[in-house]
Amino acid sequence: MSDIWDDPSPPIDASLSVAVAAIKDRIATTWEFDGDGDGSTITAVVLGSGLGSLADKIESAVMVPFGEIPGFVRSTASGHRGQLVFGTLGGRPLVAMAGRLHRYEGWTHEQVTFPIRVLHAIGATRLIASNAAGGVHPLLSVGDIVVLSDQIDWLHRRRQWARPSQSDADSPGFPVGRRGQIYDPDLAAVALSAAREGGFHAVLGTYLATLGPTYETRAEYRMMRRIGADVVGMSTAGEALTAANLGMSVLALSVVSNVADPDRANVADHAEVLEAGGAAAAKLEGIVRRVISGPNA
Repeated sequence: MSDIWDDPSPPIDASLSVAVAAIKDRIATTWEFDGDGDGSTITAVVLGSGLGSLADKIESAVMVPFGEIPGFVRSTASGHRGQLVFGTLGGRPLVAMAGRLHRYEGWTHEQVTFPIRVLHAIGATRLIASNAAGGVHPLLSVGDIVVLSDQIDWLHRRRQWARPSQSDADSPGFPVGRRGQIYDPDLAAVALSAAREGGFHAVLGTYLATLGPTYETRAEYRMMRRIGADVVGMSTAGEALTAANLGMSVLALSVVSNVADPDRANVADHAEVLEAGGAAAAKLEGIVRRVISGPNA
């Protein structure tokens, strides 16, 4: 029988232990790690294109460049700082990944998702991933927030399923994709509530992850609409899946940076993506603050 139910994430190995030890050695005097591994109060946030300004709001921040963490590779995409930022937001412990890694930069799936494994290993039990994405649904507008409820993964890696933790699964080998979901509906509800209170537009939607780094043609946009995508981008899917496999609660937020019009030529560029992300940073901050201050923080 084939191994299609095998866990797609690499095992926790020496490289993970070395990375965690290096981080703890660097920030042990300023960051309180959860000694028993429960990590119930630590939230990890991944900041996508143009969204890095949230890192500047972190209190008592300690920054650790990716290049100083064993096992991390460099972030080469414009608008991505390539740092882990440890501190608090509203008095709650938080570690932000200021910048992310992408497959189109030449990194493998394991390299792209390794930071998520490290964040989990230092005690984070909740992941909030953000990205700037192209709007595929015709009713979206630039600046809208799409709270992800599902994803379509075109990052060209086989056997990617999330599955429940052993304690919750009566059939451990069965993937969450057939009996649950990657994204936490309770966190999504909190995000939508925060948007209503903040007076900005947010809706549930499906994210389509492509390898990139090219933007889509009009014919591709038509196809994406037909298969059920609401937004399209070049990240997030692997991070979210890895976090779900590790038992983390996952929330993902897409900032609509441009809206596809399959019937009219419109050239998208990265500068447009960064500008839209910067304009939406306050919306993202409002959602993050609401989520980490909730009853499960």
